[in-house]
Amino acid sequence: MNAISDISSPAETAWRIQPQGDRCLIVAFGDQIDAAIGRTCLAAARKLRDAGLPGVTDVVPSFVAVAVHYRPDGLGNGPTYADLAERIEALLADGIAADNAAGREIDVPVCYGGDYGPDLQDVAKAAGLTPDEVIGLHSGPRSMVFMLGFAPGHAYLGVHDEKLNLPRRASPRTAVPAGAVAIANRQTVIYPNRLPGGWHIIGTTPLTMFDPARDPAAYLQPGDSVRFVPITPDEFERLREARP
Repeated sequence: MNAISDISSPAETAWRIQPQGDRCLIVAFGDQIDAAIGRTCLAAARKLRDAGLPGVTDVVPSFVAVAVHYRPDGLGNGPTYADLAERIEALLADGIAADNAAGREIDVPVCYGGDYGPDLQDVAKAAGLTPDEVIGLHSGPRSMVFMLGFAPGHAYLGVHDEKLNLPRRASPRTAVPAGAVAIANRQTVIYPNRLPGGWHIIGTTPLTMFDPARDPAAYLQPGDSVRFVPITPDEFERLREARP
């Protein structure tokens, strides 16, 4: 374990490198969802991508770690775990600079409640809040996109107020519509397509979250700062009809 300069403060933070199968290694920076750890993961991932390490096929940041995928050729010519871990250690020991180019500020319109957010009332009851208070907590502060996962363009955002720290639904849905905005464990996910899911649906966005013909295909990217903007059903339908 080594220490590096945190990208947001002079305090030291630690990392741990470990194998994940025979074609991936994990660089772990913590064990809890935290914005500072998330930003460190994003900056470390960019540094590792920019290094162009031989044999590395993908670098994927998550909440607390960065996955580095690589391709050994089986003939001794590709990278080994030991060699790659040593190179990554050297890169990280050189420091991780804040990535000022990353992180767009994006507004995401959301129609809350009713048919658009069928779980809003239950969430409010479980949290001891009114539906309007839930909407205020969700749409007030900006939320950081920590990672994409589970499905293409499936964004994970947070970290929300402790009052929104609800477990996932006891009975997951077999199909959640595209655009559904759902919460659990102080996080939000936005379903890019019709998918199964066990999160509490509190609203829906008319935006297209994933389009293979778009560059980039995913509307949200790790590091983006999102503000959820409450809209009416009429505004929702108008925005949906205006989509290309």
